[in-house]
Amino acid sequence: MIDATPDQPEAERFDVPSYRELVRAGVSDERFAHIERVIELAVRIADANRFSPADVARVELAALLHDAARDLDDATLLALAPPQNQVEVDHPLSVHGRAGRRMAEQWGVTDEVVLDAVEGHVFGVQLSNAVGAAVYVADVCEPGRGVNDDLRELALVDLGAAYRQAVGVKVEYLRRCGKEVHPATLKAYESL
Repeated sequence: MIDATPDQPEAERFDVPSYRELVRAGVSDERFAHIERVIELAVRIADANRFSPADVARVELAALLHDAARDLDDATLLALAPPQNQVEVDHPLSVHGRAGRRMAEQWGVTDEVVLDAVEGHVFGVQLSNAVGAAVYVADVCEPGRGVNDDLRELALVDLGAAYRQAVGVKVEYLRRCGKEVHPATLKAYESL
């Protein structure tokens, strides 16, 4: 079982409508529809796993921001998140989580749990990061993808098991397609 983040005494208040406008302005209609499905599922997962109200709010914001940088061109992605290894040089889209984190920081998001979840939705998070795990799983199995329905059901009863399975599914998919697996994803996979 993943433990939710303890409530902080002065939890950051999130201006979700303002962030929604910023994200909406930077992505395609199709991408925004995906983002909305991830928000809905991630919040359902958080509620089902009895997250605190503060962590449900973190999940909602992180899910909203997770693909904010996904539709940027390669040069902009790499300017926001300079490559740290050859996989990122060869596949600039792989840095969109880190670029999304930078954008969120520029927009005023300071909650490290939210920022870690945005960055970690691509490569994985520590198993102890419940907010990040909820967003990661929701991104992998939101209904619009048409795959991984079993993960969606599992996440509603055991987020830890669903997260472990989701990371495994991603690694297996990349290997099956002959794509490079990012070192951070391999690290997350091996840690599980």
